[in-house]
Amino acid sequence: MEELKLTKDKLLIMINDFESELIERTMSVKDFNKFAQAICAFSNDLPNNVQNGYLLIGVHDNGNLSGIKIDDRFLQTLGGLRSDGNILPQPIMSIKVFSLDGGDVIVIEVTPSPFPPVRYKGKTWIRVGPRKAVANEMEERILIERRSANVSMFDIRPCIEAILDDLQTDLFKTVYLPQAIDSELLKNDKRDIKEQLAALRFYNIQQNCPTNAGVLLLAKNPEYFIPGGYVQYVRFKGKSLAGDILNEKKFSGNLITIIPKIDTFIDDAIITHRPIPISTLREKVLKNFPNWAIRELMMNAVMHRDYESNAPIKFYQFDDRIEISNAGGLFGKARPENFPNENDYRNPTIAEAMRVLGYVNRFNRGISRVQEELTENRNDKAIFDFKNITSFGVTVNDASFLEDESIKSIETQEINKDKLQRNSEEKLNKFGISSEEIRNKFGRTSLKILENLLEDSESSAEAIAKKTNLSDRAIEKNIAKLKKAGIIDRIGTKKSGYWKIMQQK
Repeated sequence: MEELKLTKDKLLIMINDFESELIERTMSVKDFNKFAQAICAFSNDLPNNVQNGYLLIGVHDNGNLSGIKIDDRFLQTLGGLRSDGNILPQPIMSIKVFSLDGGDVIVIEVTPSPFPPVRYKGKTWIRVGPRKAVANEMEERILIERRSANVSMFDIRPCIEAILDDLQTDLFKTVYLPQAIDSELLKNDKRDIKEQLAALRFYNIQQNCPTNAGVLLLAKNPEYFIPGGYVQYVRFKGKSLAGDILNEKKFSGNLITIIPKIDTFIDDAIITHRPIPISTLREKVLKNFPNWAIRELMMNAVMHRDYESNAPIKFYQFDDRIEISNAGGLFGKARPENFPNENDYRNPTIAEAMRVLGYVNRFNRGISRVQEELTENRNDKAIFDFKNITSFGVTVNDASFLEDESIKSIETQEINKDKLQRNSEEKLNKFGISSEEIRNKFGRTSLKILENLLEDSESSAEAIAKKTNLSDRAIEKNIAKLKKAGIIDRIGTKKSGYWKIMQQK
């Protein structure tokens, strides 16, 4: 959110300005529906004031303060109104608390949206003088026409080559509309299909054609208009692109159709399960990847990719990892130094549509949860690559592969340990010394000392202690026992000498 630039002096003036339609006061701290409706109404800016609106929480209609005291938890909940996906497109807002003599005042400053109409839970709220109301069809049309001046985003631009017949309007009516628009409003909606599409930024009335978002979401053949609008999956054998291709699949079509297919494919063709022992009597089922995490990363690629590029989304699987990459690097306010805490949307209409359809649960939370799920599943955290400004990539290690490598490493260590032990026994035998007798008579520490001296006769007691994770005192005590028994002897001085293993009769 942008930082609020309002000063305390200006706030005091606003509290007592009873004529401004840019100010709403409330003493409630619990009515979050009311707060969201006000944010939505200021975002739509139907009067076209082109000025920020202000919601003052903790202020009576007569300007008196209610005396509330605000804590951080309440502010966090309030801030969640921006990203919980109920206000679409996301509002541009900032929040600040002012401590005045009569109590705290929370100020939510809302900037008019460049992409109206903005809806809260499927309803378009507007300001009608000093009060709020749900927009009627004519008022929504005004907002739609105003949006035409803000078509810098690719997904909202008109797709001149396309016509209405290129869209699967039945999908729009049966799948999308019931989830996007409040059911009561939808029941009384008498607008034609073009106006309904335009209200949700899928059709441009002035150009009489679908927008790019409408094509991506609803077209019968989106690739005809947007050549790179598909997902390419490849399963390679081994760990590199040079490996044989074991499986290949192209996901093409409109987003409403292909996203469920990708979902199913991840569950059925990507995710594997296997039991691993966690104790002698218990097992745990290990997935190679957690379903939700891979799905979320794919949804991010679909939502944030640069659709002006002809390159598809790449979904590559290797023996040891999955790589997902899409055209378009970090966008807008998102930077390498603030990722993933800061987010921005290259395709706000597509982002809104994916939220409406339930493919995105909450904006700006997905990456954090992905990392949590991967860590819990023993995958290691995802590695993001945004060095190239023209692309964005993520790599996720395969938990099953990591588990196998860990087992191999342990087995290798055990084999190497056995080899070292056999070599030590053979070398000690040449001095007439039995490893078993040393262990039984002097203990394991003495045997470890002898094994270390076989490798480095100049080792000090401190060096042996560090190498064996034993105390200096324990090492010195056992060296004294071995020396007294005539098994080792010190040749030369303490600083420049060495230990000699003595030949036994």
